Amino acid sequence: MANNKSDAAVVFDRLVEIMRTLRAPGGCPWDREQDARSLRPYVLEEAYEVVQAIDDEDAEGLAGELGDLLLQIVFHAQLAEEKGEFDIEAVVTGICDKLIRRHPHVFGDGTAETPREVRERWEMLKLEERGGGSVVDDMPTALPALATAEKLGRRAAQVGFDWREVGDVLDKVREEILELEDRLRQKASEARRDKQVEEELGDLLFSVSNLARHLGMSPEVALRRANEKFERRFRAIEPRIKADGSMQIEQMDELWEEVKRSEEAG
Repeated sequence: MANNKSDAAVVFDRLVEIMRTLRAPGGCPWDREQDARSLRPYVLEEAYEVVQAIDDEDAEGLAGELGDLLLQIVFHAQLAEEKGEFDIEAVVTGICDKLIRRHPHVFGDGTAETPREVRERWEMLKLEERGGGSVVDDMPTALPALATAEKLGRRAAQVGFDWREVGDVLDKVREEILELEDRLRQKASEARRDKQVEEELGDLLFSVSNLARHLGMSPEVALRRANEKFERRFRAIEPRIKADGSMQIEQMDELWEEVKRSEEAG
């Protein structure tokens, strides 16, 4: 383990040199074949595996996954260096400068006493760096829709366009459910193909995302955990459903509740 900054610099330089060797003539055929676009899926995959290790509270696994993600950063920097665009030094220098610039309460004469004040100052400085414009400018198009909804709500809140309390957001969620129900009644059998039904469903999901934000939770994490719970419980009842062959949904619900009670009992 690196114990001081010189140790950290040495091991980081080693990683950079290994990547250069892999890309050099006589290096690895696979690594030499890659470009930024071909590596795109690996960046996403490694990021999600980091999140999984965090959710699993797996410290050893997290160290390994962070290494895999760091490799992607070094790989992309090496590709850019070969094209004369930038290098890993520019990447590290850029983030160092940004951290100092956006933490004036630590490195300057600014003040921020709470995490919320820090977030607000960060976004204000970010907007100033862009030279003004809308708070929803520069939204990354590659973000999953749920993460985009959360980010849009957070950005709009910077100018006061937000609900005051959690209860107000809950009211909005209920309103969107009623609007969806109303639209479904109007369309009946055509609902699956109706764009307005899809729009109302989208509004509901967007409102739920904002509810998570007001609760101080990540909608992405909440949904991931719900997915994991569903998969675990479904796996528990699936063999019995398959064994029966003609089980009715009411019986399936009873099995589900049985598994649920068993989990809650611990």
